[in-house]
Amino acid sequence: MVVSKVDKYLDEHNIFWFKINRPEKRNAIDYDVMSELCEAISFVSRNEKIRAFFITGEGTKSFCSGGDLSIFHALHTKEEAYEMLSRMGETLYSLCTLPVPTYAIINGTAIGGGCEIAAACDVRIAYSDSKMGFVQGNLGITTGWGGASMLMEKVTHPHAVMMLNSTKVYTAKEAKELGFVQRVISEEQLPLLHEEVKASSKVLRSYKQAIIMKWKQSQLKQRMLAEIEQCSILWEMEEHHQAVRSFLEGKK
Repeated sequence: MVVSKVDKYLDEHNIFWFKINRPEKRNAIDYDVMSELCEAISFVSRNEKIRAFFITGEGTKSFCSGGDLSIFHALHTKEEAYEMLSRMGETLYSLCTLPVPTYAIINGTAIGGGCEIAAACDVRIAYSDSKMGFVQGNLGITTGWGGASMLMEKVTHPHAVMMLNSTKVYTAKEAKELGFVQRVISEEQLPLLHEEVKASSKVLRSYKQAIIMKWKQSQLKQRMLAEIEQCSILWEMEEHHQAVRSFLEGKK
């Protein structure tokens, strides 16, 4: 039996849930998940009854571990890397500018690209035992999906620099102190998250337009693509390929 890599559904509160369902891969992103996320964003954008978009991962161990290196390590050149990175970057910009409020429900570890997905959302709510960090520097690359540009829109400049440059993995409490996480909850509080969005769809979408206008004026998309270009240059360097080989060999 083929198990779907994502679960998508609209709940009784007209909140659309997108759950990455690859727990055996720590809910890593591959091309199939990319496509599913893009389709879900398009669906929510068109359906005016939907009041919010929640993204999470299957289980309680991992929200998302970023890109699936067992697949993406086959990309060697700048051009190959840019094709994949820009595809996901465009998707995350669409998530960032989705006309409804977006919430990352961080239900476990969120590292690398997982943190970039979280940064694309308006609000980040984390389980108390979750951990998160922009660890891309450990692989000889920068954020590859536009995450740094989005992070700098969500936290103060000094805190963004700290999170990016240190490659540190933070606890949920520490991430809240930095302003990256807005609420820390227990798993038992998950059914109550619909209370975060009590207003009508029209009101919620009107509020979201205000911030979308700001991001368009500040050319967020162009900044993200420039960031992705820089990552693709580093991607083809031997430092990155050696770091990925060491990582994959360490998992065997």
